[in-house]
Amino acid sequence: MFLGFFLLSSVEERIKLLGKTGCITRSTTAGTQAGSLCQETMIKFLLMANKQGQVRLSKYYKHVDIAKRASLEADMVKSCLSRRKEECSFVEYKEYKLVYRQYAGLYIIVGVNETENELAIFELVHNFVEVLDKYFSRVSELDVSFKYMLGLVFNKCQIMFNLDKVHIILDEMILNGHIVETNKSRILAPLLVLDKMAES
Repeated sequence: MFLGFFLLSSVEERIKLLGKTGCITRSTTAGTQAGSLCQETMIKFLLMANKQGQVRLSKYYKHVDIAKRASLEADMVKSCLSRRKEECSFVEYKEYKLVYRQYAGLYIIVGVNETENELAIFELVHNFVEVLDKYFSRVSELDVSFKYMLGLVFNKCQIMFNLDKVHIILDEMILNGHIVETNKSRILAPLLVLDKMAES
């Protein structure tokens, strides 16, 4: 359904297809027709938490009151941390469906709506981790604080001290709660430009 949208070469082209409501519109040969492919935000939020249950990063795509966020995050993280490794990585929590993956001491939890494909989000999380690994292993060649996950060198400390760059990566991958980019090179292109500007 979204394949044509993902094949567009630039972020600008994808953004042009987004309507004012954040829905993707499709163009036909008979003319441009505002056929909405989405009615609501599919991805509600993304959390990164450690084994102690401390949330290290939170990104919301649907408004949640700040006063409610702390208790909501604590409950969701607790429900994911309490599960055994043999159990499924999909959890139903209130009106959300939680999809999570554990990488060493780090949990990445994504809240989605009930109609979202869990396996697609499960793979999105892995793609996100691969992008982080590609960027942060390039940035730092330190031999300390490395975490080995699925054969990938993953520097957790570098990520925690560069949350602004993690937010840039997420913004390149997810726009208004919808997946807009999965190509690692395209996701990292803006960060590499920023790094070159900082070096000069």
